[in-house]
Amino acid sequence: MPKILLVEDDEDSYDMLMGRIEHKGYEVDLATTGEESLDMVGEANYDLILMDIRLPGFDGYEATDRIRERSDGDRYVPIIAITAYALEEDREKALAAGCDDYHAKPVHFSKLIEQMETLLGEEKAAPGQKAERE
Repeated sequence: MPKILLVEDDEDSYDMLMGRIEHKGYEVDLATTGEESLDMVGEANYDLILMDIRLPGFDGYEATDRIRERSDGDRYVPIIAITAYALEEDREKALAAGCDDYHAKPVHFSKLIEQMETLLGEEKAAPGQKAERE
């Protein structure tokens, strides 16, 4: 079962997302700040991270950048930015920070699951390379 880290500070959002993602058969852990996400990534092996951008403390861009800096190179964890910022430059900023994909709020759950499944099928690839699906 893939293990997902959801980084989201809004209680309504994380309750809805966690319930729906768990219902799809994924194991989900929650971090509510960028700082907490760094600690959790250091303690557990996640298969995918769903990263809100607007967080207390440092934002999701900085959290993503720090996660990428700390990556040991052996294991690449895909990150999907989930944000209310919906302009093209926001998408570009998320990708430049190290996110692999971008999902604008409000969350369209079927599209988010499709994005997750695509990235989970590629999780064993080195950055910039695609792995075959298992």
